[in-house]
Amino acid sequence: MALESMKQMLSHALEHRYAVGQFNVNNLEFTQAILLAAQEEQSPVILGVSESYISYLGGYTLVVAMVKALMEEYEIAVPVALHLDHGSSFEACQKAIKAGFTSVMIDGSHHPLDENIAMTGRVAALAHEHGVTVEAELGRISGREDDLVVEEAEAMYAIVDECVRLVRETSVDFLAPALGSVHGPYKAKPKLGFERMQEIQERTGVPLVLHGGTGIPNADIQKAILLGTAKINVNTENQMACTTAVREYLNANPSEWDPRRYLGPGRDAVRESVKRKMREFGSINRVSRENR
Repeated sequence: MALESMKQMLSHALEHRYAVGQFNVNNLEFTQAILLAAQEEQSPVILGVSESYISYLGGYTLVVAMVKALMEEYEIAVPVALHLDHGSSFEACQKAIKAGFTSVMIDGSHHPLDENIAMTGRVAALAHEHGVTVEAELGRISGREDDLVVEEAEAMYAIVDECVRLVRETSVDFLAPALGSVHGPYKAKPKLGFERMQEIQERTGVPLVLHGGTGIPNADIQKAILLGTAKINVNTENQMACTTAVREYLNANPSEWDPRRYLGPGRDAVRESVKRKMREFGSINRVSRENR
């Protein structure tokens, strides 16, 4: 099964009020775990890869080849999109599109609005020529994403009128407005701006994206989905599950040296973590059994 665009995937999720999870690729084991979890749960899935992890893994082309090879080897028969997470520039998005990514995010949220719109519009024009979808961000989400660190005091909620203008002038497919979530672990209970979320979705008409899905209470997740959130990003929760499993194995087996012995439990932990989130998001059993 070929990689798919997120357009139909998220339109269906928005219409039927569930969310598709974006789970970040950190290494081979994470990729295996995410794909197998999606197959087992019969759930569409989005593989997100940030620029720093693309570099770590060996480049854009290698990431695409790895994902496609695993999909073929595992006979994956659920919709899978490959998404550039937090693309920092037109050039980064261009590389992803050329390599075969089916979706890109251009993150101009740290630029003034006019610059964000100009850069996002340029990316959208190129992406749409190649059948690739585009996600944009407005406002500033606190926490760390690659080398970009946004302190809590610098975080800003997205402004509704600015969201409407950005979507109208750039024709982006999806929008990630900053509404109180954070990248990384939460220091206190998150306070999402639900009223603003609803207004942004109603006025823009596009599926919304919720970044920082780790640690958000399930009740808030369900409310966000009802208000138009169709894509939820999760990475830290999976990283924590993997690291905990690896540490537990090595603590119990201090003389073990074979990476397969400790990375295997880490992979299994990610797989179970992803499956839990898919159930929480309501994306399981959304694929026809006939399409296996």
